[in-house]
Amino acid sequence: VFHGRILAQRFVGQETRYEVEVKTPYRRRFPLVPREYLWVPNTCGCPPLQEGGEYLLMARRHVNHEHTLNRILLPDGGYARPWTPREARLVREAARHC
Repeated sequence: VFHGRILAQRFVGQETRYEVEVKTPYRRRFPLVPREYLWVPNTCGCPPLQEGGEYLLMARRHVNHEHTLNRILLPDGGYARPWTPREARLVREAARHC
């Protein structure tokens, strides 16, 4: 889970690749660097992420069986909400309860 700003969008085959500025990482099961690529397995615009927009994103690390592909994936139906001050408060409260 992290707060990120969408810097760019690019269609690659049947997927969408977003360049994301990682503003604040929260629950980390894998390390994040300040800029990451976030992959969505479609080109339909779902979820609707806009360049310049800030979002709370719940993504997962995807590594294939051959360990030749290691990327951050936002699956179909994945969690992506526009970032608001309310989101910041909810994330802080959830972190205190963990």
